[in-house]
Amino acid sequence: MSKIIIIGAGAMGTAFSIPCLDNNHDINIVGTHLENDFIDRLKKNKNLHPGLNVQVPSQIKIFKFEKFDEILNSKVDLIVLGISSKGIEWVADQLSRLYKGKNLPNLLMLTKGLSIYKNNYELLVDKLERLLFEKGISSINISAVGGPCLAAGLANKVHSSVVIANKNISIAKKIADMLNTSYYHTSYSDDLNGVEVSAAIKNIFSMAVGAAKGLCSKNISDKVRENNYLNTASALIKQSVFEMEIFVEHLKGKKETVKGLAGLGDLYVSSGGGRNAKMGAYIGEGLTFTEAKKTKMEKVTVEGADLAKEIAKKVNEDFDEKKLPLMLGMINAIVEDKELELNWEAFR
Repeated sequence: MSKIIIIGAGAMGTAFSIPCLDNNHDINIVGTHLENDFIDRLKKNKNLHPGLNVQVPSQIKIFKFEKFDEILNSKVDLIVLGISSKGIEWVADQLSRLYKGKNLPNLLMLTKGLSIYKNNYELLVDKLERLLFEKGISSINISAVGGPCLAAGLANKVHSSVVIANKNISIAKKIADMLNTSYYHTSYSDDLNGVEVSAAIKNIFSMAVGAAKGLCSKNISDKVRENNYLNTASALIKQSVFEMEIFVEHLKGKKETVKGLAGLGDLYVSSGGGRNAKMGAYIGEGLTFTEAKKTKMEKVTVEGADLAKEIAKKVNEDFDEKKLPLMLGMINAIVEDKELELNWEAFR
């Protein structure tokens, strides 16, 4: 039995606790400072998690932020980060406050993302490592989870496959073995860059695939389009994988990772009806991003659009339309707030 602390009581952090419990680990979820009221409501409602519509087993201990120091100051084997990408600075502050001058337990990130730092791409795992190092933590070991695993499915124990990535393959394997169950199937990889880059940029390509219905033809009725857009979707998926391989290699990942769970697998799930695909569908119909956001998805976070805005300048500096016609077409449509137009002749 290992003691696992999950920081963040959101849907994925909570869902992740289920296979941990089924492996007989000591599971503790500690909410952030923003989740106190949420945790109060959760407990009053008999641990029914509203984001999952699943009752969290009583053996999984859930604490408000006031218990953060007490829980993490105990003997911990693994800290799992189930926070949003915007919470990376916050969690770096909290961990450095508690572990400065001490051994920091192994970290496992559920959060995905890619940003720009000093005009270079920076993965969230690298950002967290940099922030912790700047705050005086010198011994840092971070793993990440990639793959097609929606929180509600995991919480309901549907068969799900993921890959645990760490630059040290033995640590990746150790964590994968800790988590594997009859329904949560864990593999492992030392291609941390490939897994994390794939997991981040697939959100942009999910929007592109989501646009297939609107893009398939402008000269047919909605009914015909509804029944025949899969030809276009397939072409967009193929081009997405091709461009993801180029981009992953550019960021020093392995292109073969793209055809695995973190790339093609996650793209399939995300383009099948998630938030990114839904935004893509509206853009495919001819709406600009601003119009779609304001009229259709005003209060919904669209990770692919946020990422597009973050990396647009750098991607346009590093690539041209001949190299990444789909990615640049999608990014520039969002950033320039214009109708999506793709250069199909540049597809490979």
